[in-house]
Amino acid sequence: MSTFYPEKLSVEFMEGTAATEPVIPRRYTLTHSDLTGELFLNIGIDYAWGEINPLRDEVLGEWKQYGTSLFFDVYLYVDQGEIPMSSSAKRDEIFRRELPLAINAIKYGDRSLFKTYPCLDQAPIIINFMSTYPQFARQENWGTFQSIAT
Repeated sequence: MSTFYPEKLSVEFMEGTAATEPVIPRRYTLTHSDLTGELFLNIGIDYAWGEINPLRDEVLGEWKQYGTSLFFDVYLYVDQGEIPMSSSAKRDEIFRRELPLAINAIKYGDRSLFKTYPCLDQAPIIINFMSTYPQFARQENWGTFQSIAT
């Protein structure tokens, strides 16, 4: 896993979203620059579709409610059927290696929300690996923010 450097994270709260509200709907679009290593986090009531690149290597996440409990739902696009399976395998490997960094960046970028609602640290993180190849298309429970984020 790569190391998370807070100084390389830029955070933008989009229209309709503030540092501590709303919790639902609250969606995260995390993108990065391969050249500089910078991370860009957009927090809004919708995803920042304009920030997404054609390779779809961003991390999309949102708070959802099941009964009285909250969970964090993440979507990772391993492929969209346009790349060979060997490339999908590599992308899957990269996503898995870098996901803890992404979770750390989201928590740090939205730290005021986590400070206001400490129960969010205990929310399950559900990862949806999106792929046209069955061996990469899966849903996994990755623990909680407290267990992943430092």
